[in-house]
Amino acid sequence: MIVRRFYDDRLAQASYLIGCEQCGEGIVIDPARDVEQYLVAARQEHVTITRVAETHIHADFASGTRQLAAATGATPLLSGEGGTEWQYQFAASDGAVLLHDGDSISFGRVRLDVLHTPGHTPEHISFIVTDLARSNEPFAILSGDFVFVGDVGRPDLLERAAGVADSKRAAAAALFRSLQRLAPYPNYMQVWPGHGAGSACGKALGSVPSSTLGYERLSSWAFIARDEAAFVASVLEGQSEPPVYFAEMKRLNREGPPVLPSTDLPILDPATLDTLGDKAFLIDVRLEGAFAEAHREGWLNIPFARAFTKWAGWLVPYDRDIYLLAPTPAIGAGARTALASIGIDRVKGMFGPGLLDAGKRDGSLVRGKQVPMAEVEQLQRHGVVIVDVRDPDEWAAGHLDGAEHHPLGTLPRAMASIDRNTPVALHCAGGSRSAIGASMLEQMGFRNVTNLLGGWSAWSGIDK
Repeated sequence: MIVRRFYDDRLAQASYLIGCEQCGEGIVIDPARDVEQYLVAARQEHVTITRVAETHIHADFASGTRQLAAATGATPLLSGEGGTEWQYQFAASDGAVLLHDGDSISFGRVRLDVLHTPGHTPEHISFIVTDLARSNEPFAILSGDFVFVGDVGRPDLLERAAGVADSKRAAAAALFRSLQRLAPYPNYMQVWPGHGAGSACGKALGSVPSSTLGYERLSSWAFIARDEAAFVASVLEGQSEPPVYFAEMKRLNREGPPVLPSTDLPILDPATLDTLGDKAFLIDVRLEGAFAEAHREGWLNIPFARAFTKWAGWLVPYDRDIYLLAPTPAIGAGARTALASIGIDRVKGMFGPGLLDAGKRDGSLVRGKQVPMAEVEQLQRHGVVIVDVRDPDEWAAGHLDGAEHHPLGTLPRAMASIDRNTPVALHCAGGSRSAIGASMLEQMGFRNVTNLLGGWSAWSGIDK
């Protein structure tokens, strides 16, 4: 049996290629939309991808099932569980095979048995993997968002992200019962989850890529909990606010993400900028220091780094044409791929450094205002509004007297009605999130915005 794991650090999302050396066939579970990685791996392993499957309708990334099926001719395998409310709307048109509890998928000496494991979502299924060339006993579980290392999938997303009222407690109870279904399986069975640390699909995911069922039984709070009521209370307590784009992903993945064409991102002439109009949404993906040094007005700065996709999901609209400013074509292409991974497909083109050169010539570049966090009290005395853009748990652990708290993802909504002449200074833990927030406020038309360098970490270290 062949096993290849693929991991997107920006989404903390894992997908898997399972293949059989004997028959030369393979299946991909929970593919991302960037399918070239699977095609390359299949060639390396000398297998043909004949099937592509999902564990559930995802909320945190755009599924690559349709993209991979279009590229390979593979048959989509989708859950038929969950009742009429949670069915894949594209299943019939795409010739998908619907899977139910107890079904088996066999190719060569590999078998995947379908286990309905609702809780995170009503239709969620897991795959019990058996390597028949070695044993008739189960080898691993492809658990999707059911069981993680050290945690389980959150059951509140249908209510909080998809708007299904009063569903989270029933979903939590279903999740508890799904865990009981694992009782017959051996301790040595490996757990291959769909996410790792940093994913918003759970609250305490481990960073180790895999585990065993026995170790989770010993160490995971979810398996240790024996009482359903206590489990329900624990799993619902302390869940973070889901990113706003989760609701869009549930809709998109249910309807079926469109298959993207294989076209290069156009590199635009600087003169094109003046023709885009007010409806264009502009993203500068350079690092925050370079942006602060010199940038064009009206651009949101989200550096193309590990957190790029997360903050794009919070701050970038789905209903506007997107244009990028990137230091190299490769970085621009990478940012476009990352945006497509959460269904932001309307990226129409990119500008290169020539746009900044043109700005130097015509004097249209501006500098970002940055001051050390040590000056925050002086700013407060002069009437500057201090905004803390950290997460709620960071705020609860300690914050500046007199500051307002608006987590970065909520900043546009929180500041929408504020007079644009109001002087505002933002801080986070170190200065990166607040730099994004400062560019966001500038894009919204605020005229006096300051990023507080060093953030709470610097303030905590000052001898006051």
